This record gives sequence, C-alpha cells and structure tokens, in this order.
Amino acid sequence: MRGLIGVVLLCSQGWATEVVYQDLHVLDGKQQTIVKSWLNQGLRTTEQTLGPLAQSHLPVKLQNVYLSSEPVPWGAVNRSEVDGIELHISYFATQQQLISDWTLYHELAHLYHPLLDYPDFWLAEGLATYLQNVIMLHGGVITTDEYVQRIMAGLERGRLGTWETPGPLARVSEDMWRLRAHARVYWSGAAFFIEAELALRQKDPALTLVSLLKRYQTCCRAQAPAGQPDSAKVFLSQLDRLSRSSIFSNLYHSYKLRQDFPRLSKQAVRLSGLHMMSARHSELLRQK
Repeated sequence: MRGLIGVVLLCSQGWATEVVYQDLHVLDGKQQTIVKSWLNQGLRTTEQTLGPLAQSHLPVKLQNVYLSSEPVPWGAVNRSEVDGIELHISYFATQQQLISDWTLYHELAHLYHPLLDYPDFWLAEGLATYLQNVIMLHGGVITTDEYVQRIMAGLERGRLGTWETPGPLARVSEDMWRLRAHARVYWSGAAFFIEAELALRQKDPALTLVSLLKRYQTCCRAQAPAGQPDSAKVFLSQLDRLSRSSIFSNLYHSYKLRQDFPRLSKQAVRLSGLHMMSARHSELLRQK
C-alpha cells in the first residue's frame, strides 16, 4: 500500500483491529506519538461501545493542517474493498484536544453501516452524528448533561436549516452539498435514530440501537450492498429483523418525505442517553 509507514495492533476484549497508517511521515516524531495514542483511544472506545469492526484492518490516511481553529478540521471515510478513514489534523493540537474532538468518533461510526445512496445520506450522516455522541458518552469523554446539550443544540441547528432548505428530506439530502443543507440532513437523521432508540426501549428495555449494531456486524455487515438504491432499505430491514419489529422501516418511510423538522423534547433526548447507559451497565455486569 503506497505511503505505508507503520502498523499498530489495537486489542480490546479479545479482538484485534490492525491499523494501517498511510503517509505517517507527514507528521513529526512528537505528533506521531500523540496521534497514535489518540487513534488507539478512539478506536478502543468505539469498539467497546459498538463492538468490533467487521474488517480485519483499518487504513488511516493523515494530513497536517497548520492554520485551523479546530483540532480535526476535516475527516472522511474512504470506501473501498477495505473501508478506511482520512483525517486532517491541526499541527498544534494536544492529545486531550484530539480526544475531546468528535470527528474521529463520527468517521469510525460510519464503518458500522454500508455505503448508502445519495437520497439516503441523511440516514448515514444521522447515524454517525448520533453515534459519535453515544460513543463519547459511553467512553466518558462527555457527561450525560453534555450529551443532552450537544444533541439539543444540533437539533436546533437542524430545525433552522430546514427553514433554509425546504423540500422533502430525500431530495434535499441528494443535493446536500450544493444546497449547503448539512445541518438539516445530519440532524434529521440523528432525530430518526433517537426516535428509533426510544421505540426500542418501549418494546424491550434491554434493546438498544447499539446492541442491534453489534449483532449486525456479525450477521450482515460484510454482505451489505454498497451504494445501491435499495441499500438503506436492506440495512433497515435487517435492523427490523434483529429487533423483531418494523420500527426502522416504518420510520424511514415517513422521514424520507418529511418537509418539516422532527420535534424532540429535552426529556426525550435525556431518556435516550440514560437508556443506553443503563443497558450498557447491565451488559458489563453480565460479562463479569
């Protein structure tokens, strides 16, 4: 692999993910130490929350940024035979600033779902946006209060963005970049998964989106269709099958045509966080 400089094995709870660094030489020695430790922590926290990735190794491409107000001003998933991530990192970022930044958790979360077609980008970006906060909450990077504050602030940006980019969600999602509709697209999708989380709780208090995604990685992720028009429907139907419900498919059919922004109360958002933390605590007790 061109630009291959180093390989690190990150192990947690009996599984290993091989991280293949590309272009590590663009960082100086001090930066390499900081970035490797940060990626180690981020991947470990993500896998401890969502389960092991359904791939044996993870290509990571790095780029230095010298003028930035953020620790990680840009990140993306590179979809290929083996999915990887690309991260642009501020040269002056400290390890703690990197750990507290959401970008790495967001891009890693994308690896837990297949590539979806353009009209369904709201679903893909919504899932990663929701999960980045779930991972940070489970990993102790943010508190429950901070989780609620971040979600509520994001939902408000999505609501305001809906006024600026009218039309059915699927159509706006397909043209998200030209319309600059990121806030509406990302946070409509996040609202979708919060609603699904709360519906799962009503069905079975032990059932969470995280528990379904863990099972999905084992049963279905490797065979998932990538970027096809029906890939979102297939993905959601598999979550329905794993939850023995029609929660995800029913929500999908209503959300993709929405022209308004979903209304979620602060209490509902807090309940979603408490539900996940309670389920996580029960899972850890069973493992002891």
